[in-house]
Amino acid sequence: MAEAADIQGTSPSPARRWLRRTAALLMGAPLLAGLMQVPAAPHAQAAADAAPAASGSRTVSVAVDSLTPSVPSDGDTLTVSGTVTNNGRQAVTDAHVGLRVGPELSTRSEIEAAAERTGYTPGADGSEIGGSYVAKFAKLTPGVAEHFSISVPVDKLDLGGDGVYQLGVSLSGQTSAQQWEQVLGIQRTFLPWQPDEADTKTKTTVLWPLMSPVRMTAETSPGEQQTPVFLDDDLAKEIAPGGRLEQMVALGKNLDVTWVIDPDLLASVDAMTGSYKVRGNGDTPTTGRNQALAKQWLAELQQAVAGKEVVALPFGDPDLASLAHNGTSVTGSLSQLKEATDVAALTVETVLHVTPTTDFAWPVAGAVDPSIMKVATSAGADKVIARSDSLRETSGLPYTPSAARPVGGGTTAVVADARLSTGFQGDLTSASASSLAVQQFLAQSLALNQQSDKERSIVVAPQRMPTASQAQAMAEAVTALQGGTWSQAQQLSAAAKAKPDPDATTSIPSGSAYPSSLRRQELPRSAFEQIATTQDKLDNFQVILTDTSRVATPFGRAMNREMATSWRGRAGEARTFRRGVEDYLDALAHQVKLIDKSDTKLSGRSATIPVTVQNNLLQGADHLVLRLTSTNPTRLKINGGAFDEKPIAVSGGHSQTVKFTTSANVNGQTTVIAQLFTEDGRKYGAPVSFDVKVTEVTATVMLVIGGGVLLLVLAGFRMYTQRKRAAARTAEDAGNGGAGDEPGETGAAEANPEGPRDRLMEESATRPGADGTQPSDPTPDTAAENTDPSGTGERVDR
Repeated sequence: MAEAADIQGTSPSPARRWLRRTAALLMGAPLLAGLMQVPAAPHAQAAADAAPAASGSRTVSVAVDSLTPSVPSDGDTLTVSGTVTNNGRQAVTDAHVGLRVGPELSTRSEIEAAAERTGYTPGADGSEIGGSYVAKFAKLTPGVAEHFSISVPVDKLDLGGDGVYQLGVSLSGQTSAQQWEQVLGIQRTFLPWQPDEADTKTKTTVLWPLMSPVRMTAETSPGEQQTPVFLDDDLAKEIAPGGRLEQMVALGKNLDVTWVIDPDLLASVDAMTGSYKVRGNGDTPTTGRNQALAKQWLAELQQAVAGKEVVALPFGDPDLASLAHNGTSVTGSLSQLKEATDVAALTVETVLHVTPTTDFAWPVAGAVDPSIMKVATSAGADKVIARSDSLRETSGLPYTPSAARPVGGGTTAVVADARLSTGFQGDLTSASASSLAVQQFLAQSLALNQQSDKERSIVVAPQRMPTASQAQAMAEAVTALQGGTWSQAQQLSAAAKAKPDPDATTSIPSGSAYPSSLRRQELPRSAFEQIATTQDKLDNFQVILTDTSRVATPFGRAMNREMATSWRGRAGEARTFRRGVEDYLDALAHQVKLIDKSDTKLSGRSATIPVTVQNNLLQGADHLVLRLTSTNPTRLKINGGAFDEKPIAVSGGHSQTVKFTTSANVNGQTTVIAQLFTEDGRKYGAPVSFDVKVTEVTATVMLVIGGGVLLLVLAGFRMYTQRKRAAARTAEDAGNGGAGDEPGETGAAEANPEGPRDRLMEESATRPGADGTQPSDPTPDTAAENTDPSGTGERVDR
């Protein structure tokens, strides 16, 4: 009234000036109150954050636990529910929760910025709907959470055209220190608004990964069945009701998705359906008891994938980036990838009874460089799943192009959208975090669709191993998306074959652009060197076996697991696993070995030396050669030379002794080495060394012995002839005495009655003894030839 009374060109009176100033002050009071809620300057804000108690628009935390429907349409009623918690030191009174519809967010970047903002911003957060669409609280006690739920008809939200709208859920009230109504807390979420079918729908491919960390070892229990041994029984927890993998199957079966499966997971669960062992923390594996769980999970998975596209990654999900950066210079590393690829399809077909696609490779996080692309396609894949934060757009397109990008050499990079693919990472165990992730995913998808009228194919490639809560949020978002009006589902193969955008970037980033955070988690070169060593030992072991499948399969798959992507961030566990595989192979190979041999004495010019080979395996060992080598062939020869070889074939659980002929030339000690070889000339096992002491008989001694034997023969012959003559002479004398007619002769006999006996004694005195000695021979200084001991009272002839 004072201003109306003012006459142009005249000065106002003092009274009028006072009235004007008072009115201006009263009008400015509300504005001042509003300005007090504007975010403080950075330094002031930092000080506020450091304060022990929350204040301003962060005094109360607002959690939006659910927003239904996620994608409202005409005639729907939107229900928002959640909790509010007073984080301050003072009670909040006269409080209420209200809804605020912000401006339309026209770009994907604006959606990201809105999600990152905290605190209340007047104007940017819109005005409160108010009225009856609020939840009132007389008092909010510090530290106490209160539940709220607000339902409002969509037409009351005053939404404009199709698009994404920010929806703020705020708590307003007052405290004893600030006794006027103000916004004390706010939580933002997003409201996709597309009530009618879009003119051009986005074809969206969602990958549904089914993978798990390495669980099986290379070990099997002794026996024909080869009972597998697991590192632990954690896989049973994952496939049990409520477990991560159980949730992935239960949720995925109702979605139109492309299943991406690591065949190792299928092989591991399939092994659990029979007898299996669990190593755990003890030295002796215990018996696994979750066969029923494994059978049930596999049955449910078979039903879930029926009629769906299944992509099989190489067995064990090898870390392609680690292989490209650290393994290609190690001989045999690419062969491991090829073998893992070759067995993938067979494993999936055997367990799930579906034919999978095997021409896709998926580097970790979709990060690529030229070396990764080369390795990824080396085993037969011609499509590589990349991500848009790695293969970035550089052509300045105002829209997100289709996923398929021809990158040369017949290879297609299938570029997944980074914003959509990373939308479900982090902790989503709280309902508030899960709800926000779902709404932001839907908002990004709708904003992408509205970028262009072109028909585009988009791929969503989430993290490899979502938690149960992450999987639940993913399923909720995909369900809403596939029931929406701007997107339609598409298989991965179709997305890869879709017509590429001619203006999209097809240049693979250089190796220097590869994220350092990912590079730090890679398997080192030493890992691939150890894998190569294990493979070499396995090759050497297999050639001696009669049934190679008993070791080729478990150890081949174990080496595939040694390259698994799941070892990232677990370097110590990866080293332990690799060492365990190699140690177990060494223990098996040592079951076929040479028995240690003590030193040997060799008397005489030639002899045989036995060497024993032992086989403690359950199967036969064949195609082995045992070589015995003399380190001094001048002194000791093996079968006339420096060494000799014998073929070896030993049945399981048996031993075989092989004899080698040796000949000595000179007295002394010689070291002999026994060594097993494979038929291709490679050493097998450890050698066995022992000494051979040669005590050869010389030629002089042999002549002396020969001369003695000849003398014995001659003496025996002389004794025989002399006795024969004596007998003849005695017979002649007896004949002459018996006539008795000639006194002269009779008298002579009587005159010397002892004559014949004396002559016999004289002759005997001149004969050789029974042992061939003459009376004049010296007493012998060597033992008699027969050295057997005599019995008691028995006379021993010498």
